[in-house]
Amino acid sequence: MSIIITVSNQKGGVGKTTTSAALTSGLALAGTKVLGIDLDPQGNLGFCLGAGPDTRYTILDVLKGQIPIEQAICHSEYGDLLISDITLSSSGLEKLPTKRETILKNAIEPILERYDYIIIDTPPALNLLTINAYSVSNHLIIPMASDILSLVGLAQLKETIESVRSTLNPGLNVLGILLTRFNIRTTLSRDVLEMAQQLADQIHTKVFETKIRSGVAIAEAPAHGESIFLYNPTSAAVTDYLAFIDEITPEIQL
Repeated sequence: MSIIITVSNQKGGVGKTTTSAALTSGLALAGTKVLGIDLDPQGNLGFCLGAGPDTRYTILDVLKGQIPIEQAICHSEYGDLLISDITLSSSGLEKLPTKRETILKNAIEPILERYDYIIIDTPPALNLLTINAYSVSNHLIIPMASDILSLVGLAQLKETIESVRSTLNPGLNVLGILLTRFNIRTTLSRDVLEMAQQLADQIHTKVFETKIRSGVAIAEAPAHGESIFLYNPTSAAVTDYLAFIDEITPEIQL
């Protein structure tokens, strides 16, 4: 049975898709069977991991029950993918007759035995797509950029997590908060770390020991359709993501 990990923050620009892609490709390159699911209408996860523009079906086709999930999965050297595109932003899922919050759970049921891990990238919003991801997940990772604005709105995220736990998925575990664009030499990063630790206490989780530094390779790799781990394995940010995967591996063991 798959271990399902959702990467989520309702604020954009915090490294959410980069983290999702790093987890998907890093776990796949380590020899496990991984499926990356893109629930963000921007469709960047597939782009980051080399999904071609000729991919015929998206996650929306699966959620609407128009095709079997097996038919929509595309394959890459960095794991299997269910891609998305802008049509997901006006999906009409809220009008479906089935229980809206568990559409994703029902859709992926047929393939849960095929993968060791499923990584879900979510939109920068606390909407129906995000709720579906929380409802089906074992673990939640919250990336947060090392700036004050990234703290805004996390109280609402806390409320959403508690609501999902009380109604849809009592087993949802917040694995931790991952600080990105971190520079220990700046006062700002140190201040954000202190505030993130306070937030982590409120939602009964932690700030990961690993912090992700800034790195040009993180931005360049998607343009080449390569995993960050193969594009520039010596980059500071890339070595940080390797350390992050090593840090969480004992907690997400099958």
